[in-house]
Amino acid sequence: MLGTVSNKFHVARIMTRAGVVGSTVGRPDRGVRAIRALGDWGTSPAGAFTAAAIRSPNSIAVIDERGQLTYRDIHQRTNALAHHWASQGIGVDDIVALMARNHRGFVDATVALAKLGAHVLLLNTMFAGPQIDAVCARENVKLIVHDEEFSDLFDDIAYEAPRELSWVDDESAPHDFPTLGGIIVGANEDDHTAPAKSGRQIILTSGTTGMPKGAQRPSPKSIEPIAAFLERIPYRSGDSWMIAAPIFHAWGFLNWVLTTALSGSTVVRRRFDPEGTLDWIARYRCENLVVVPVMLQRIVELGPEVINRYDLSSLKVIAVSGSALPGDLAGRAMDLFGDVVYNLYGSTEVAIATIATPQDLREAPGTAGKPTRWTDLKILDDHGREVPQGEVGRIFIRSGLSFEGYTGGADKERINGLLSSGDVGHLDEAGRLFIDGRDDDMIITGGENVFPREIEDLLADHSSIEEASVIGVDDERWGQKLKAFVVLRTGETIDAQGVKDHVKAHLAGYKVPREVVFLEALPRNATGKVLKRELGTE
Repeated sequence: MLGTVSNKFHVARIMTRAGVVGSTVGRPDRGVRAIRALGDWGTSPAGAFTAAAIRSPNSIAVIDERGQLTYRDIHQRTNALAHHWASQGIGVDDIVALMARNHRGFVDATVALAKLGAHVLLLNTMFAGPQIDAVCARENVKLIVHDEEFSDLFDDIAYEAPRELSWVDDESAPHDFPTLGGIIVGANEDDHTAPAKSGRQIILTSGTTGMPKGAQRPSPKSIEPIAAFLERIPYRSGDSWMIAAPIFHAWGFLNWVLTTALSGSTVVRRRFDPEGTLDWIARYRCENLVVVPVMLQRIVELGPEVINRYDLSSLKVIAVSGSALPGDLAGRAMDLFGDVVYNLYGSTEVAIATIATPQDLREAPGTAGKPTRWTDLKILDDHGREVPQGEVGRIFIRSGLSFEGYTGGADKERINGLLSSGDVGHLDEAGRLFIDGRDDDMIITGGENVFPREIEDLLADHSSIEEASVIGVDDERWGQKLKAFVVLRTGETIDAQGVKDHVKAHLAGYKVPREVVFLEALPRNATGKVLKRELGTE
């Protein structure tokens, strides 16, 4: 009982500090109605937007290249879209595929589907035709909604389903398929009744090692996971979020939902541009920037001369996740923007597990931080036993945001209620997590176990090297040998022997790459993860 009371106290304190409680001062009726709406709709995107439209109807919900939309606008637009789709037979448990960049069409489609209890399958904007075809067939998609720029991809796949366009450059021009903007105009905007079942978001794994799997993401059963997030990161009600990370990915999607829960403004551009991102942060006085590491790296590479052209005094949080934070990137970013960088570790399956604050990143560069409140994290050996502090083992996590299994029926490994993250790592003396690599990424060379992450971070810290990736390739003598792929910083030079000498000076001899390849850039997916399967063909 005391634990329950204590939890409620902590949640209330955190939510009050974030401005969620008391955000309808002067209109207590709105607060009551918003709570009632959440009770009816739950914590799905439909519930979040319905409640926000009641609490703050005139607040700006979305800013994109077409301008601004208020929460009332989004509520009415998604009502209209949901009525249209209901008339087309879309309802509870139906799956609709959405391939859209960051813009109002993504928001309209996702919220409208949630109002119907339908599931939204979020397609990666960098998928090729065969991946799209296989995923749509596997998930038995009933409707496909996509940006017009992807029309050729869908024209060429074998899977057939009705199609609608989430973004077109010119709404007034003729199009091959109905547009969401055209459907919404003049349609019925009456409120909907909450469906018998809440829809899910099916977020696809990155597919860095094979065909992407659909991870079923439920709506949170309580607000504890959200409170745990807000306890560590100073997001506040009414903030503006520049969400540069793709919203179809778990990291961008989580921040978009949080923005709505806090009645904030989502500021998005369809394509990432480093200097354009800074321009919009300054223009819209954004407090928070949400990126994946490669985006932060490209912003830092602009240098002080370009960065200082923009008034970024509003910026108080740079939240980074989605892939490993390389080398000293966090320190370099904080030297430019102040101590505002937060590094978050998680995955599509386990959601957010740990958060590193600016203090953590200064004291222990490269750390993924400490587990959030109400998250259980353990480092286990191959027999499921906890390893001593400092030793490397497999990472297992339990939280209120973990996925419910893959849509095909498979699951990640679970031990005593804890879910495998698929990574290996260790905890330092302060309880901070460090990621040492993927549990299937280990390279055995000459009988020695090597995790590439240690070598990659060392190389990224070299003054001449921007980034690096290391893989194992078959070798008759060693079983596997290490092969490094290196991207140099602009204007810098170093040869293959220099790369090897740098590793040899800092790490054991068996960790020295036997082959070094220089590239203009590492192959990445839309969320910034390096596609090592493509490096294997180099």
